[in-house]
Amino acid sequence: MDASSPHLVELSRLDRILNSIMGALVRVGIGPSHMRVLEVRGRKSGRIYALPVDLLDHDSQLFLVAPRGHTQWVRNAEAQGEVTLRRGRHATRYQVRPLADAEKPPILKDYLDRFRREVQSFFPVKAGSPLEDFTPLTDHYPAFELKPLE
Repeated sequence: MDASSPHLVELSRLDRILNSIMGALVRVGIGPSHMRVLEVRGRKSGRIYALPVDLLDHDSQLFLVAPRGHTQWVRNAEAQGEVTLRRGRHATRYQVRPLADAEKPPILKDYLDRFRREVQSFFPVKAGSPLEDFTPLTDHYPAFELKPLE
């Protein structure tokens, strides 16, 4: 990947299958309490896309991190400025605010430390690494602060 290409890690077929299963479970309210189904409108198609995500509560604020990089959901969320997070019958719409690179290190560290089983393979540093190890990674990992719209 050259310097002008955005960081993106493709999912394996097994990961896609596991995401589908986990998304179905979270849609009916089963699974880890931090998981939600993210719904975002496609920027070109207008279609609603859905996938399971790990919702980070950091200092009483909610964040989404894209461990695979600049994925389609990230681009759609940036274009729309909002997403819906669903768990069971409960759904909440959020305004998304992309974090500046300078804001990301503590969020990336907390995200990796909390969800290492799910996301360690997407990070070049190990969970538990010092905060300064995350500074060089900030342009590879989009992150958003969430503010409820409802």
